Amino acid sequence: MSDQLERFIFSKHDIRGQVVTLTDAYREVLEHNQLPLPVQKLLGEFLAASCLLATTLKFEGMLMLQARGEGDVPLLVAECSHQSDVRGLARVAEGAEIAEDANLRDLVGNRGTLVITVDPQQGERYQGIVPLERETLAECLQDYFTQSEQLQTRFWIETSADTVGGIMLQVLPGNNAASATENEDAWETGVQLASTVTAEELHGVPHDELLFRLFHQMEPATLGTTNIRFKCSCSAERSARALIAMGPEDVYRLLEEQGGEITADCQFCNRTYKFDRDKVEELFNAPPHTLH
Repeated sequence: MSDQLERFIFSKHDIRGQVVTLTDAYREVLEHNQLPLPVQKLLGEFLAASCLLATTLKFEGMLMLQARGEGDVPLLVAECSHQSDVRGLARVAEGAEIAEDANLRDLVGNRGTLVITVDPQQGERYQGIVPLERETLAECLQDYFTQSEQLQTRFWIETSADTVGGIMLQVLPGNNAASATENEDAWETGVQLASTVTAEELHGVPHDELLFRLFHQMEPATLGTTNIRFKCSCSAERSARALIAMGPEDVYRLLEEQGGEITADCQFCNRTYKFDRDKVEELFNAPPHTLH
């Protein structure tokens, strides 16, 4: 079950769910982020949530979950692609002292927002934003789906120093597998049962066994397993496209300012891409004096 997500459904009711466990992918993200333990765990929550969210969508592209604010941790980002490649990062303010019991709202600080971005390879980009008014990511995501999607959704996420696990339950609108009253009763039962899950179960129990433990009376049917891995989407080509988008005049000015070589650092995986004058001229197919 390591680095896997299992989708399931309560076939007699209009409810679907997912359970995810991350170990190696979580550790690889942390290897590129030297963070205090409370921030590590919070970044793990974002990684698990991004997987749970991305795999509910039928699209090719990237889902990004982001929190921004003015606190000791002004930025948290997790991304999951349609191929279940994940990456993430967190920024800690210089000199910040992180309390062991600090929660999401404490860390992100004032004017905190939670942003969910769906960036498909084809079609328009979609972005939803809600204020961070709760202490946990699970509660903030619940607010997002209530306010922005009008869709009953709940999350349970637990992290340790090396493992993160999570469950999501969501109402399936318009399925009509049962009456409205039956579906509402089933939803309340499912939420109550999921709320009994422990961190030890989320981290160490195989998904099929965990689903049986929690929901056997609701007869969950599994829909398939997805393998998840850490993989950064950065590349020399993407860095080159970013320079081209800046335009030749700004790029050549930057080249001079940086002593004849532009460096582009990926904050997710710490790779560095370098562009000297010859490479810059290749990007624009002409020396600087002809680019005006």
